[in-house]
Amino acid sequence: MNDPCHGNPPHDRDDGGARLAAGARHVELDLEHFLPYRLSVLSNRVSDSIFRMYSERFALGVTEWRVMAVVGRYPDLSAGEVAQRTAMDKVAVSRAVARLVEAGRLQREVHGDDRRRSVLRLSEDGCRVYDQIAPLAIEFEQRLLKGMDASERGLLFRLLDRLDELELQVEVGR
Repeated sequence: MNDPCHGNPPHDRDDGGARLAAGARHVELDLEHFLPYRLSVLSNRVSDSIFRMYSERFALGVTEWRVMAVVGRYPDLSAGEVAQRTAMDKVAVSRAVARLVEAGRLQREVHGDDRRRSVLRLSEDGCRVYDQIAPLAIEFEQRLLKGMDASERGLLFRLLDRLDELELQVEVGR
């Protein structure tokens, strides 16, 4: 079958990202050097590895655990604030919150004087689950980073912080 998108080999280039293939009618992404793709694949693989450690034992999905992790670290956030901190879809967070409240792992309370705003906290059962999963996640991270020395780990986190800053600047400048 004729593939109209991949008729000719791409031009060589050394800056990664997208390029126009020689004689092609479209732009070709060099996915191995396209940062959003690489970050997404790595994030998915790491999340899946951690997910396998807790999913069956605690009957939790990835979104539910992320909500619990954020609320466990930052109690009294609204669902919208959880979505903002995790960069997850508000609807997905809202559904995860509803499942966690129904399962008795999360408590939702009206916030002080503002009756329109509810805040989230882990319930006793939620704290027990959190206290069992968090050490597994930390241990996984330690195994993952074990092959890096302290300076490499420091550089990694500085670069992640810098990418975070730059992404926010790009987002604001849209």
